[in-house]
Amino acid sequence: MMLDPGLLPQVLPTDRLMVNGMAVRELRVELRRIADARNILSIVGLWASVVVLITGGLRLGPLGCVAAFVLMVPVFVRLAILMHEAAHRLLFSNRRINDWVGKWLIACPAFVPIGLYRASHFAHHKEEFGPNEPDIAFYSGYPGPWSALRRRLIRDAVGISGWKNLKPILRATLKGPGRDISMPIVAVQLGLWAAMWLLSGRWFVYPLLWLGPWLTGWRVANRLRALGEHGGLGASRDRRLTTHNVAQSWLARFWLVPYNTGWHLAHHVDMGIPWRNLPTFHAELERAGYITEAMSYPSYRALWRSLCGKGVPLPARVAPGGEAGCPVR
Repeated sequence: MMLDPGLLPQVLPTDRLMVNGMAVRELRVELRRIADARNILSIVGLWASVVVLITGGLRLGPLGCVAAFVLMVPVFVRLAILMHEAAHRLLFSNRRINDWVGKWLIACPAFVPIGLYRASHFAHHKEEFGPNEPDIAFYSGYPGPWSALRRRLIRDAVGISGWKNLKPILRATLKGPGRDISMPIVAVQLGLWAAMWLLSGRWFVYPLLWLGPWLTGWRVANRLRALGEHGGLGASRDRRLTTHNVAQSWLARFWLVPYNTGWHLAHHVDMGIPWRNLPTFHAELERAGYITEAMSYPSYRALWRSLCGKGVPLPARVAPGGEAGCPVR
């Protein structure tokens, strides 16, 4: 699934981009500017949507609860992406505010120990598919049969994968050296449960409309997004060989890649650019000829089909080792 290196345009450096793809200093300073006030509004808006979804779902009865359950999946996607921004210290220009908000208002509600995530995620950025790649289980083994991916998605959808991620948090809370890491998460989750119970008068709101979507639908969305970023690729110093470029649609941005995270190749070229400026930087890379249509998938569906051997690979792409159909592990 990697790009054929012989078809990669060698267009850098330019007067605006350096040889590694990063912008020259003057442009880079502007691209790395963090919009503190607008990010506050984004966080407040996300939590307001949680209140609207849950209260609206309860008022509309069983069908409303089903709708709220489904629509909580993109809420967790958004929490994950904002947590990712905080891990990069790109959410707020003040580091203390960034870390406090990132931990207590975003990461802990999303069941993420942000300190551990930051360390492992920076290893991912330092060398995708390297010896310390934390997400290799998501990315490797493609292209492969649809049945293998379907099996993984079913495990995600029924909560098996989610439970595997929740168990270490609960176990560390009861005993072990990880208690300092797990306790803030558990404390926030208990606080959310108490608040939902108090405000709704129903004890089951938290397990049904918070924990349930996180254990199930969120795991499906997370896997599909991860595949859209690096699935089936391999190690290289050229980011175009380690990260997919996929055309963005409003549907994909709603369900899987909000906050401009779908411009993922631009993010890997310069991980210091906050999410609001990624489309602008992506456009710079396109204008320079660093990113071309021949190396881009028209949709995530087209990419997933190619990963499962059901679509036609792009002309600029080859399977790892020149082979197709290797099994998904």
